[in-house]
Parts: sequence; C-alpha cells; structure tokens
Amino acid sequence: MTRAAVLGSGAWGTTFSQVLIDAGTDVTLWGRDEDVITEIQERRTHELSLPGVALPDTLVATTDVAQALAGAELVFVAVPAQLARQILAPLKDLIPADAVVVSLMKGIETGTYRRMSQVIAEVWDLPAERVAVVSGPNLAREIAQRQPCATVVACPDQAAAERVAEATASSYFRPYTNDDLPGVELCGAYKNVIAVGVGITDGLGYGHNTTATVITRGLAEMTRLGLALGARPETFSGLAGMGDLIATCASPLSRNHTLGAHIGNGLSLEDAIAATNGVAEGVKTALAVQELAASAGVDVPICAGVVTMLEQRAPVGAVIEALLSRPRKSEVEG
Repeated sequence: MTRAAVLGSGAWGTTFSQVLIDAGTDVTLWGRDEDVITEIQERRTHELSLPGVALPDTLVATTDVAQALAGAELVFVAVPAQLARQILAPLKDLIPADAVVVSLMKGIETGTYRRMSQVIAEVWDLPAERVAVVSGPNLAREIAQRQPCATVVACPDQAAAERVAEATASSYFRPYTNDDLPGVELCGAYKNVIAVGVGITDGLGYGHNTTATVITRGLAEMTRLGLALGARPETFSGLAGMGDLIATCASPLSRNHTLGAHIGNGLSLEDAIAATNGVAEGVKTALAVQELAASAGVDVPICAGVVTMLEQRAPVGAVIEALLSRPRKSEVEG
C-alpha cells in the first residue's frame, strides 16, 4: 500500500486525505491547529470546514509533522499559498529522499510571481520530476460528499504523474494526467481572480449574461497570459482551465465567489474576508497575476479591475463602467 502524507488540515487537505484513503492509500494528515486535529482524530469530523461530513475511520491526524512525513512516498501540500514558503521551509530535512511532492495549492506567490510547484522545488531543493500538481473543478465539500468529479495531475515526468493518479483514483474521483505544469497552475490560480469578479457582479444583482461574459472573457485573459508564458492552449479549454473556472465561478461553495459577492453587496474587503470563513486565494493572487502579466506585456483587464476594487478600493460600479467602455475590438485575437 502506498504511504502518503497530507500537509494542511483545512477543507481541501482534509477532503483530499479522504480521497486518498478511498483510493486505497495509507494517509497521515498533519495540521497546526490542535483542536481541529483532535476533532478529526477523536470524532471523525471537521465541522468548521466540512460540516456534516463523516471522515474515514482509518484517517490518522497529527500535529507532529515528523510523524506525518516519516516513510511517505507521496507528500501532498495543502497550506495557504501565500504562507507556503514560511510553513514549508523548516520541513526540508524531513522530506523522504524519494518522495514525489504534490501541490494542492492554487496561487501565485506575491513578490516573486512563483507558481506553487516552483516554491516547493525551491524551499525543498527538489528536481522538477519530483514535483506534481493536482488541479481542476474540485470543490472540497462536494468531493467530501463523494460526488463524482475529475481532476488533472500535472508533472513533467509522466511516470510520477501516473503514480499520483493511481494513488488518488476511486469510484468518484477520476484523475487525468498532463505535462503542462505552467498551464495547469496558472489556470488554478487565475480562475480564483475571475471568480472574485463574478461574485462581485452577482452581489450587485446582475444576471447570467454578465456571469457568462466575465467567465468567457476571463478565460481569454487566462489563455493569453498562459500562451505568453509557454503553456499549451488546450490546457485552458480542459478540466484545469474551463472546468475549474465554471465550478469556481458558479458555485456558492467557492470562497472566492463568496468573497466577491460580499463586496458586491457593499462590504469592505476586511469584512468580506471575515464573512467568507476561509482563505480566498484570489485576493492576494490578483495583484501577483496583474504584475506577472505586465512583465510579460499581456493585457488582463478583468484581473486589473479586480485589483482596482480590492487593492485600491475603487467604487465597484465605476470599475465595471470602465471595463465596459474599453475600446471595442474583434473577439478573435491574433
């Protein structure tokens, strides 16, 4: 039986621990919150993040990271993207020599514009073939309820990607493999920014036409930036791109969508963050994506609009008006 460690006991890390167990993988979940770990270990619940979900009896949860990592063949990382470097750096010497490390995070590091796989490789000094990513339309609460879904396992090494896919595949969780790591990670990060934008329009009371407009033009932005960074176009029309974008923008379970809706309803950013009850990665990622796009010479108006509303606190209505008054052009670019 494959042995795995999951670092991070939030909604996604806890849910993914269940995914691995259901696929026949031996799992130890590590978290820093003693109350959460005790609840998981003793009551088999995580009511704050996964209310009403009964977790597997065989899930081992611990606050001892050395215990979690000992003998792990696969290490899954599900900590907040902007804190990843400081959380992971002290653990370098605990990572088993031959383990494949898998990022479950979706974000771009502010300041460095590193993708999460790059952050992991840097802090743990790992070669590219030992770092993979899982990304796709994966809303944690639905998966915790064992609703059918698919995802993408991306890694430059096909054998490593297959190894991760085999350790996660079950009757309700279907992994596909892909070697376009930059494309898959950019999709996972960028869709959170677009979801904040969609949430804002929903909070303002706009309907499906507006939602469809933001999603499709958001996909165009994601693709444009991805191609400039060397990603493949088909990644953006697949599960990691359009699939994840639809799920995150359409579902009330999405923290990024929820945060945007709170802002559209008139809450300040601080109050919206407090009301969202969880980390909305799109808040910090928006500025990182905008700056990354500027360095690549790529126009990203929706992302820029989200940054203007979040970082510069510009009136929501004025930003939307500015987006709609941009010069008209052909939909088909290039």
